[in-house]
Amino acid sequence: VTQFKMPEDFKSVLDKQVVGPSTETFTESDFPVQSFKPKVQIPFERLPGQSPRKVEVERRRRLYLTFDIAELLSSKGIDSNELMPRHFDPDNMPPIEETKDSVFPIYLPLKVFDNDEYDCRTPEEWISLGLEPGSSHRKPVPGKALLPTDDVLGHEDPKSQDLIYEWINVGVLDYDKETELYLVHKTDDGLVRDEEGRPILNGGITAEG
Repeated sequence: VTQFKMPEDFKSVLDKQVVGPSTETFTESDFPVQSFKPKVQIPFERLPGQSPRKVEVERRRRLYLTFDIAELLSSKGIDSNELMPRHFDPDNMPPIEETKDSVFPIYLPLKVFDNDEYDCRTPEEWISLGLEPGSSHRKPVPGKALLPTDDVLGHEDPKSQDLIYEWINVGVLDYDKETELYLVHKTDDGLVRDEEGRPILNGGITAEG
């Protein structure tokens, strides 16, 4: 009986039977699903006429996906590459006649403008989004960081005049409460992997330390 023989490539047969669009996520990612969900102040039990909590979460998630920090800054005339401090270069100073503003670059540290009064989550809550139910390993949390495009020179001299800074998708690995700094790693199409191609878990701390 030949009708009951299993095809050698059974997966290709199933792929041909897909009908219509699907909500299944086909892209591979090292980020937990809950790390993309926005925080909403809505009761779990809704009153008649109010939107369900899940609907409001999905609406805000789609709304926030339409925002891009680089485009928002650019619309206000802000060049993101000029947000980072650079070394003062006295050899390439433009003449005063050619400058409309001050000869010296105007720069104030970001800490002067930092304000967390309206943050919807604390740093510890952001990091905890990497914990999946039933798992003891903490995955990275998606984010964006202003980083140099040249990784080698960026580590050697972050204030070099030759560097170009851009908003880059990163995975947030850890948070230092004393320095108030985040440890991030550039993503590769949604993947946060080490040099050996393994997912980076628990802030990069391995069994060997």
